[in-house]
Amino acid sequence: MARRKTKRVLKKPVRVEKLETTFTCPFCNHRHSVACVIDRKLGFGEAECSVCKVNYVTKINPLMEPIDIYSEWIDECVGVNTA
Repeated sequence: MARRKTKRVLKKPVRVEKLETTFTCPFCNHRHSVACVIDRKLGFGEAECSVCKVNYVTKINPLMEPIDIYSEWIDECVGVNTA
């Protein structure tokens, strides 16, 4: 006796969307003016606005991405403004 053929359902590959690497400056509100640079060898990350030249430097861990550095910068700005 032969086996019955079954239909195989092929799944579509899941597209992973990339995170942004340029952001809006919290001081001058220019869009796409903040660029984040990560130096994994020295263990620090820097976010700097190309318009008003304000920057933020922080220690990083191996899992951090540019969005994490920008988020820390925004959290620090909010903390200073509420205190």
